[in-house]
Amino acid sequence: MVGALAALVRPWPPRAVGLVLGFGAGALISAVSFELAAEGVDAGGTDAVAVGLALGALTFYAADGLLARLGTGRARERRSQGSGPGPALALGAFLDGIPEQLVLGLGIAAGGDVSIGLLAAIFVSNLPEAIGSAGAMRASGERAIAIVRLWGGVAVACALASVVGYAVADSASGNLVGAVDGFAAGALLVMLVDAMIPEAVERSGRVAGLVTTLGFAVAAGLSALS
Repeated sequence: MVGALAALVRPWPPRAVGLVLGFGAGALISAVSFELAAEGVDAGGTDAVAVGLALGALTFYAADGLLARLGTGRARERRSQGSGPGPALALGAFLDGIPEQLVLGLGIAAGGDVSIGLLAAIFVSNLPEAIGSAGAMRASGERAIAIVRLWGGVAVACALASVVGYAVADSASGNLVGAVDGFAAGALLVMLVDAMIPEAVERSGRVAGLVTTLGFAVAAGLSALS
């Protein structure tokens, strides 16, 4: 919600949006590496994570394709060309956020501590997604109230996922946790390649690579604090 509202307060220059997306892409790559894939392997093994990766990737690919087909006019044209990342970023946040928060709830129920470093890493990796998505949707003519409702729905769904994870912790196996982590990682990887990174490069140019690396470094450092 913070990112969506920040994008709606005033129009962001395209280069600024590109830099934010690049930083967020790096932070999300760090999340895939250290928070999702690595922890999933520890919890359920490589096989469980591999199955989750495939399911997450296929789910995002199919859902994003459906959104593109449902688009109309210029909005549909932009999505088909990969230059309108708003819906794709929102979908990625949803498909990543649900399993991520589910695992967070499972961890809390198991007696694990949630450190400030971990929370900061989650915040840093998800904030640019919301800014980029809301900014792109606003630029395409979407009403502000509709954007707020969309991201409000994503936030509520993710919060409820934490509660569900806490409630089913006693019956959750290590394989399930690994598959859930893998699902989030798979959805994120497809979203990064399909929407977030290409948009960052298009809007900010060569500096996108440096900003992406900075985002990775910051998020990795924050994760280490946990």
